[in-house]
Amino acid sequence: MSSTGSRGTPVKSNMGSPQSASSVISLNVGGHIYSTMLGTLLKYPRSRLAEMFSGQSRPKLDLEGRYFIDRDGTYFKHVLEFLRGREPPPILAEEVYQEAMYYGIEPLAKLLEDSPKLFGEMVGRRQFLARVPNYQENIEVMVRVARAEAVASRQSVVMVCVVRNEEDAAKCHEMVNGLDTDKESVVRFGPWKASPSILDLLYCIKLDIESKGYSTSYRPHEIGKGFLVRPCEFLYKFTFTWW
Repeated sequence: MSSTGSRGTPVKSNMGSPQSASSVISLNVGGHIYSTMLGTLLKYPRSRLAEMFSGQSRPKLDLEGRYFIDRDGTYFKHVLEFLRGREPPPILAEEVYQEAMYYGIEPLAKLLEDSPKLFGEMVGRRQFLARVPNYQENIEVMVRVARAEAVASRQSVVMVCVVRNEEDAAKCHEMVNGLDTDKESVVRFGPWKASPSILDLLYCIKLDIESKGYSTSYRPHEIGKGFLVRPCEFLYKFTFTWW
């Protein structure tokens, strides 16, 4: 009698003979070699990983006869460890979460979503940024403006207007009109309805720009002259450094 996969489909070995849940499986995940039992891979029948090894459309074999998954296998070991009963290290929550989503292992994804690192990112920061109108679009505009100003320059400066409410937006509009720069190149963020401050949003902007590989810093735009110079509470200069 042949053994069956999680959906009742016979699971055969590399040589064509039936496999049981206790059969040892060799995997090549993007060049990283792993060994485990078939039953470990089938632990969550509804996952994409289980489907890979429970039906007829199993992964192709490499030259050594190992099942090949064409994906970076650096963090796959933590997926296997979870299937074996061990939780991944909290410091790698974000990286392992991407693997959990790819392989469709919902219990692992849920566990990581509750970790402090991902909870703060997904429930705190992302929920806040979702309330800032056109946030992602404005990040892309900032990058485009900076790149346009990069010709024969070591640095590019992008003016950013950040406002919490409509009253501040009106004040910022007046200040922008008084700038000796292209008014169309000033990128505006806000207003928004959430507790984080302007400084919180500025930190998010810097974080998301640097996540794209750019080096950037920011400081308040100064208004006035001589001893009357003071930082503007709405306008900020983001400096992109190219080399």
